[in-house]
Amino acid sequence: MKQALLRRDFSAALAGLALHFGAGMSITLSPAWAQETTLPIPDSLPDVAAAAARQGEPLVLLISLRGCPYCELVRRNYLLPARADGLPAWQINMQDKQRPLVDFDGQTSHAAEQIARCKVRLAPTLLFLSPQGLPLAERLVGIASVDFYGAYLEQRLATSRQTLKASRSQGS
Repeated sequence: MKQALLRRDFSAALAGLALHFGAGMSITLSPAWAQETTLPIPDSLPDVAAAAARQGEPLVLLISLRGCPYCELVRRNYLLPARADGLPAWQINMQDKQRPLVDFDGQTSHAAEQIARCKVRLAPTLLFLSPQGLPLAERLVGIASVDFYGAYLEQRLATSRQTLKASRSQGS
């Protein structure tokens, strides 16, 4: 998966350049780029985190914002391909105050409330969570460098997997 993530860096870098240099220009997006892609949206964070842990994976949760080109870049170039390879990646939207969401305390709220509790203020933010909702690695906030995003993501995944494995061996 690491090589696949690094290969996607090139296309992500091109997309980042287009976003950067296109900021002051009028750009017509193709219908494929104009349409936002989505990851699955969970109904219960504990359920999807437990399923991820059974695979030996962290729950990767994208905190996104509708219409955010950087969120779309992360989804399209990193998380959707990684999900196709088996990574349990999900998303919740910062503006969603309608859809019920069961949090790690077993309470039903909505995504916006859960995001506020996690103190996420910037999209895209990736969280790497244990079955208990604890962070397994440092969150990945924004896109500081499109050139290295795949490497940052892979590093966080490796740390998360290692922490999850260590907590399993201590619990056995």
